Amino acid sequence: MVDDGAATGTLGKAIATLSLVCEAEAPLRFTDILERSGQPRGTLHRQLTHLVAEGLLDIGRDQLYAPGLRLLSLAASAWSRNEMRRLAEPHLQALNALTGETVHLGVLRGSEIVYLDKVEGRQAIRMYSQIGRASPVYCTGIGKVALSVLAAQARAVLLERLDLRRFTQNTHTDLAALVREIEEIAQNGYGFDREEHEDGIHCVAAPIVSLDASLAGGVSVTAPSFRVAMAQMADWAPAVRDAGRAVSRDIAVRMSPRPAWG
Repeated sequence: MVDDGAATGTLGKAIATLSLVCEAEAPLRFTDILERSGQPRGTLHRQLTHLVAEGLLDIGRDQLYAPGLRLLSLAASAWSRNEMRRLAEPHLQALNALTGETVHLGVLRGSEIVYLDKVEGRQAIRMYSQIGRASPVYCTGIGKVALSVLAAQARAVLLERLDLRRFTQNTHTDLAALVREIEEIAQNGYGFDREEHEDGIHCVAAPIVSLDASLAGGVSVTAPSFRVAMAQMADWAPAVRDAGRAVSRDIAVRMSPRPAWG
């Protein structure tokens, strides 16, 4: 009989290896992965062999490991079937039409925000952000508004685990100050990223939450600070808040359990 705990552990380690390669800025050699993963050489070799055989990783003639093409088809399938993205799409398009700037949809996964969708701005200079990318929860607009709708205990547990790494001079590195801002966001229904993750980039965001809070995320309007002032971001805040509430309502209607009629 297979030990479920061992199987889960094996799968988890393989996924960690896959993530390590996919999140690296450049392809990695076996010795690079070995050093970063901390796994035994034999175990890691077997994992990489299986991941390459399944098309999840590629290995070139230079013996460098890189993400495999099969990941693209899997990602495309997951993206196309994502109900939250479909429900949010008209509201994202409306915000984009109103502001002319880039609009993002993101969902909370652990201590990060994963971007599910993006509507590009109409300006010549565009945002570098990508669908599927993850960003820290504590220094992004969508991250902070997602935290604002979590239950107090769940939020406290998540915050305790954060490593408040500084990305810019505006990044929160004081937990008490971050908590105060999250409480303010909870009262207002919207929040801001004041160049906290990237210099020169700021946003206004509002939360999206399911009825049972099992799904938390947000929607944001993002722009370079040289082109859009914070005063303009503040003017857009009510519209962004309304969009977040509209998506939350649609989720409640379309994604909540249906009653069984006898």
